[in-house]
Amino acid sequence: MFKGKTLMITGGTGSFGNAVLNSFLTTDIGEIRIFSRDEKKQDDMRHSYQAKFPEYADKIKFYIGDVRNIQSVKNALHDVDYVFHAAALKQVPSCEFFPIEAVKTNVLGTENVLTAAIDEGVKKVICLSTDKAAYPVNAMGTSKAMMEKVIVAKSRTVKSEKTKICCTRYGNVLCSRGSVVPLWIEQIREGKPITITSPEMTRFVMSLPEAVNLVLFAFKNGESGDILVQKAPACTIDTLVKATIELFAPGHKIQIIGIRHGEKMYETLLTNEECAHAVDLGDFYKVPCDKRDLNYDKYFTTGDAKRNTLTEFNSNNTRLMTVEEVKEKLLTLDYIQQEIHNWGN
Repeated sequence: MFKGKTLMITGGTGSFGNAVLNSFLTTDIGEIRIFSRDEKKQDDMRHSYQAKFPEYADKIKFYIGDVRNIQSVKNALHDVDYVFHAAALKQVPSCEFFPIEAVKTNVLGTENVLTAAIDEGVKKVICLSTDKAAYPVNAMGTSKAMMEKVIVAKSRTVKSEKTKICCTRYGNVLCSRGSVVPLWIEQIREGKPITITSPEMTRFVMSLPEAVNLVLFAFKNGESGDILVQKAPACTIDTLVKATIELFAPGHKIQIIGIRHGEKMYETLLTNEECAHAVDLGDFYKVPCDKRDLNYDKYFTTGDAKRNTLTEFNSNNTRLMTVEEVKEKLLTLDYIQQEIHNWGN
């Protein structure tokens, strides 16, 4: 599928970029381009992969640029076959205080990536979105919702044989950069109480490999304009914190600090409106692009079309994991295994 091909990852120094490199680098892929604006993270990444995979490290090429600057994106896209677009501002409280910055990166940056990809003849672009884009209540989710609108609209402007554009939407990725479990482990290590927002709050949970698998599923099965969603389980914050404490420090003190700026009590992966025409693909849902144009009168039909029986898919009505199930999931993560191995040293 990727034999001899060139893949570019925007925001490639983040957790997702590292997960893709760990999965792809030793395969027959031709080249992986890491596009990001942080030279220090690129340098750290370069040295890390030279140490881990010395015989494959020359497949990784680094490009400094910013998705806000379309020319810097174009400069990196020559001879690229596929793009995974992961660059984003995604810290909810930060985006609440600087919403225009979220718009510049998440909305206008995505427009730049897609325009440049089409101009440069990229064959497929998979964009990464978030559950916070469905029924958004905060600036980050609102900017990501607009990003999805840009993606779907852009997909209509180009034939899929030239450039296929799809979107994936997923929830919390355990132990990714900026996520809560590493913070809790650090608080335990320092002897501080673990701080949680609300015990009853629910969140979808998935691992980084599962996030990569969702993107690969979209790559293989998505049609242009599709939004693809994994049928992820969820858990309460109370369950997640109990699982973390049982693994690292049974009986550790918990402090409830209340909901932060822009947070919701539960997240949604499929809205009720999307469910009306969503397609069940086993472990995934697909929301197809509405292919109609603005001449609505052409599409008038008498009577009501039969509605899909599926209703809103959110972190309250999906399967809620138990403490033991969350512990098992955490123990599959390299980060947790490493922390347990080093615990007490």
